[in-house]
Amino acid sequence: MHAPFSPSDIWFILAKVPEGSVVTYGQLANMAGAPGYARVVGNILKQLPSGSGLPWHRVINSKGQISFPEASAKYQQQQSLLESEGVTLLNGKVNLKLYQWNGE
Repeated sequence: MHAPFSPSDIWFILAKVPEGSVVTYGQLANMAGAPGYARVVGNILKQLPSGSGLPWHRVINSKGQISFPEASAKYQQQQSLLESEGVTLLNGKVNLKLYQWNGE
């Protein structure tokens, strides 16, 4: 599926997500003007340039969960980064009502 946005469009939006907030893959797609392209956003984030400094850890799935397998090193890294910013997970979920960025 070819997205109607470029990786740099997603990176630009992602760079604006403030510390202590999260966005979903679908939310990033919507903000880029392409509802329904959440999986494409996920694929773009998988290919982030090394050392980009972009806050990839602030992106979670629509259920409020980290998408990496729970026992993986990447899951642990993302959880640790979120918690260092004050975002807590309860039973493996982020409370989207509390932490979801509204784009402003």
